[in-house]
Amino acid sequence: MPKHQTTYRVIYGDTDKMGIAYYGNYLRWFEIGRTEMIRSWGLPYKSFEDRGIFLPVSEAFCKFLAPAQYDDILVIRTILNTGLKAGLKFDYEVYRQADEKLLTTGYTKHAFMDPQGRVVRPPKFLRELINEHIQQNLSSEE
Repeated sequence: MPKHQTTYRVIYGDTDKMGIAYYGNYLRWFEIGRTEMIRSWGLPYKSFEDRGIFLPVSEAFCKFLAPAQYDDILVIRTILNTGLKAGLKFDYEVYRQADEKLLTTGYTKHAFMDPQGRVVRPPKFLRELINEHIQQNLSSEE
């Protein structure tokens, strides 16, 4: 399965009065991981929209294990889960870089939609791109 890793520093605006990251930010960090994974494939998310394909979130899950705090550098690990047939599923792990403490796990599921809001089949360009990265990942694991 294709994997990607990116980092993010928790800013003051991400936290509450106690310096703990607000829980809603974890879904935003999942989005950062997903977007950066796709960008690393040479296909910024905007190019999907330019081709008339949208990927709305149809389901999201987040399990909190430990809090992120102001100024922590987070490692966002994103894994494309290839088991979903009709859409895409991304799995996430968010770690604190300093001690490699796992802070949260989760996933998001996405449907493919056209500009009129109709669910459509995965486009050929994206199926080919995903298959390419699956093959690259298999080659690097050997």
